[in-house]
Amino acid sequence: MSEFMRVLAFAALPALGNIGGVLLAEMMRPPRWVNGALLHGAAGIAIAIVSVELMPRAMDSMVMWGIALAFIGGAIASLGMAKAVNGFSKRAGGTTSAWMVYAAIMADLVSDGLITGAGSAASLELGVFLAGAQLVANLPGGFAASANLRKRNVSRRTRLIAGTVITLPIFLSAALGYLLLRGTPPEVQGICLAAIAGLLVATTIEDLVPEGDAPRPPRWSSTMALAVGFAAIASISNLMT
Repeated sequence: MSEFMRVLAFAALPALGNIGGVLLAEMMRPPRWVNGALLHGAAGIAIAIVSVELMPRAMDSMVMWGIALAFIGGAIASLGMAKAVNGFSKRAGGTTSAWMVYAAIMADLVSDGLITGAGSAASLELGVFLAGAQLVANLPGGFAASANLRKRNVSRRTRLIAGTVITLPIFLSAALGYLLLRGTPPEVQGICLAAIAGLLVATTIEDLVPEGDAPRPPRWSSTMALAVGFAAIASISNLMT
């Protein structure tokens, strides 16, 4: 197997984590507040990826004004994503907020792929470690997003298709991270990472957290889920260094 194909195989691990969460959601019927708590856990994971992985890497190679502009660009991209999802939602029964949760998960998966590809460019061992960590981290996001659609009476077939389709961009982003970021100036890498951070933060704050609050989970459950999600990724990142 070529090195490039190994990178794509690594990228399959975070995708499998998300799909595994979707399948678990189809087999279980948790109370609505559990779904809300899991969405907060997914938000904690996304925030940790930005603050522990993406932004520190960007700051190592970019001046702050460049990072700020790239971050704003990523946030603006989330507006385009929201508009596209809104148009789709009108044809799918008006479940915009629920579908935007999938948009946040997809942005997370894109960042997973980019980090996996970039890490693999430096070391295959680092790439597979990152991908394995993201496999575990993506389970709650896939579970919560699929369960959330079920609460909105979206068909099982649509839920399974959506849970699979949103994982596809991870292979493209992993390929880009490996082929394009390897050997490029550090400034280019920093711009890409900061833009992904902006996209991920915007979709998390504007869509993932409000949707997690909708079922009114007990404050202790949402707070602990968010904290545990953040701490898990931060701990994994610490083990890598």
